[in-house]
Amino acid sequence: MKILVTGGAGYIGSHFVKFLYENNYEPIVIDNLFRGHKEAIPTNIPLEIVDLLDYEKLLTVIKKHKPEAVVHFAALAYVGESVENPQLYYLNNVVGSYNLIRAVTESDIKKFVFSSTCSIYGNPLIIPISEKESSKPINPYANTKLIIETMLKDFDNAYGLKFVALRYFNAAGAHQDGEIGESHNPETHLIPLVLYTAMGKRDKLFVYGNDYDTQDGTCIRDYIHVMDLADAHLKALQYLNDGNDSTIINLGTGKGNSVLEIIKKSEQITGRKIPYEITGRRAGDPAILVADNKKAKEVLAWSPKYSIEEIIESAWKWHLNQKY
Repeated sequence: MKILVTGGAGYIGSHFVKFLYENNYEPIVIDNLFRGHKEAIPTNIPLEIVDLLDYEKLLTVIKKHKPEAVVHFAALAYVGESVENPQLYYLNNVVGSYNLIRAVTESDIKKFVFSSTCSIYGNPLIIPISEKESSKPINPYANTKLIIETMLKDFDNAYGLKFVALRYFNAAGAHQDGEIGESHNPETHLIPLVLYTAMGKRDKLFVYGNDYDTQDGTCIRDYIHVMDLADAHLKALQYLNDGNDSTIINLGTGKGNSVLEIIKKSEQITGRKIPYEITGRRAGDPAILVADNKKAKEVLAWSPKYSIEEIIESAWKWHLNQKY
């Protein structure tokens, strides 16, 4: 089965592409390589360098490869950048996704898996967060994802495009073989920043606030291994293949770890001291974000396999073996 993967040279996309190939699917990657890594895609997997804003080229590539389904990762994903430059985010994420959805519809493809985000919930009232929680985006990045989900609902109603929107929590970790991992520029995610500090690439780590209503005062997040995400995306494709209706599903472990817990566990795993400095809170950071993953378990028959220790261990292995 041929699967078109947009943003397949990015962090989560490249892990999914590798997982597809390992499970005897035929991935075709579309990426503009603006923030993706060509090195993350094996040479035996087709890579089409296409920007989703180029509708005609995009449509030509889709008609050339004739995929049976699409998994859409391609997006800009820095919250701070989206606040500073919303124009860039609405153009790239919303218009690019509209072009993709339109091209998919014109090509009579009926199965679409969308990489969404728990950021759509904003500052949730109930923890753990279920899909019933209201959508209250507090930044342009999250708002673009909600707009795309709304587009998918409208295209389903009008044209029968069936979709699964996967709202995931904090992706982390790396492939077990150490060949691909998490590399952003600039890096904003906690676990890579912690490990860069352990390696001496940073003098110290900044911890934004220790006065939250949590056990140690630092923010708690639900970290999910990137290969658990890959598995969930494949199960979402299989769910659509079985003829099921469109749906929205959270992906998380249902467990949270504080910033200080991540630092302590990383020190134990790396055997290195990780210096840090407590500084002021960042605007808009909720105290706790943890998923209610019951729907994923029930609808997709999916459960996360990796512990927080295994997440950090796999990331550390990749950092020590970093190739890009």
